[in-house]
Amino acid sequence: MTNHGFFKFVPILAAAVLFGVSAPLSKILLGEVSGVMLASLLYLGSGIGLLFYRGLMAQNGSTGKEAPLKRTDILWLAGAVFAGGVAAPIALLTGLSSTPSSVASLLLCFEGVSTALIAALFFKESVDGRTLAAVFLILLGSVILTFQPGEWTVSAGALSILAACVFWGMDNNFTRNISYKDPVEIVTIKGLCAGSFSLILALLLQNGIPGVFFILSALLLGFFSYGLSTVLFVYSLRNLGAARSGALFGIAPFIGAIASFLLLHEEPNILFITALPLMLIGVYLLVAEKHDHLHTHDNGEHEHPHQVDEHHTHEHDDIGCEKTHLHPHIHEPLTHKHSHAPDTHHRHNH
Repeated sequence: MTNHGFFKFVPILAAAVLFGVSAPLSKILLGEVSGVMLASLLYLGSGIGLLFYRGLMAQNGSTGKEAPLKRTDILWLAGAVFAGGVAAPIALLTGLSSTPSSVASLLLCFEGVSTALIAALFFKESVDGRTLAAVFLILLGSVILTFQPGEWTVSAGALSILAACVFWGMDNNFTRNISYKDPVEIVTIKGLCAGSFSLILALLLQNGIPGVFFILSALLLGFFSYGLSTVLFVYSLRNLGAARSGALFGIAPFIGAIASFLLLHEEPNILFITALPLMLIGVYLLVAEKHDHLHTHDNGEHEHPHQVDEHHTHEHDDIGCEKTHLHPHIHEPLTHKHSHAPDTHHRHNH
C-alpha cells in the first residue's frame, strides 16, 4: 500500500475490528430470532444510533463540516441501501444459522475480493497483477471453506455468506461514488431504510418479536458493528478507494474468527487451517502494495472537506483556509508524480 500517513489507515482498521466481532456476537443472538428480524434490528440500531449522534453534534454546533447528499446521489444511495442494507445482512444471517461462526468470519474475506473485482471490472479502478494474485488466493481460501468436511458437496450456508459478500462488494462500490459526501448522513439513511424494510419483511413472514433486552442488545451491536463501522469505512473509501479499502477490511474475518474461538469455544477444522494461510497471504499482498506513477488530473468541480495542498491550489477569500474547510471548488488540469491510492482525486485510467 502506498504511504499516505498512518492516520489514513486508522478508520479502516477500526472499522474492521468493529465489524469483525459482529459475526460471533450475531451467532449468539441468532439463537432466539430469525435472520431477517436480527438484520432489521442491527440496521435500525445503526440508523437510530447515528441519528442521535447527529442530534448531539447539531447541539454542539459541529454540523456543516461535510458535504450533504444531493438528488444526483439518490440512485447510488438506493443501490447501496438495497445491496448492503437489505440483501447482504439477510444472506449473511441466513448462512450463519448453519455455519460455524469461525468459518463464516473467514468467509467474509470474500467481501474484499468482490469489492476489488467489481471496482476493476465495472468502475475501472486500478488493479495490477499483484492485486489479482491476492484476489485469487483469497478466492481459493473461500472456495475451500464452502465444502463440507468429508463430502464433495457445497455448504448452502457458506454459499449464502459468499452471496452476502458479493452484495457488500456492490454496496462498497456504489458508496464509493458518494464517499466525498457526509458519511454519517449516508449511513444514517442506509440504516433507517434498510432496517425498516427488513422489519416489515420479518413481520410479514410472521417472525416473532423478541424481548426488550434482546432488542436493546441487537440495537447496540448494530450501532457499533454496522453504524460506526460503516461510517469509518466510508471515510476510507474517500481516501483509499474501493479495492484497497476492501483489502484492508480483510482483517475483519480474522478478528471474527479469533472472537469465535474465545467466545463460542469453537474448534478450528482442517478446512479452516488450510484456508487461513492462503487468505493471510492474499491480504498481505494487498496491504503491502505500492502505487507511484506519473498521472494527470482532469478539470472538474465537486464539494468535499479539504485543505490547501498540491491538489487544492484555488484561491480563497476566507481567512483560515489553511484549515480543513468545505465549499464547491474547481480542479485545474494537473500532471505530476507521487504515491497515491484511488481516492477522490485519483480515479484516473491506467
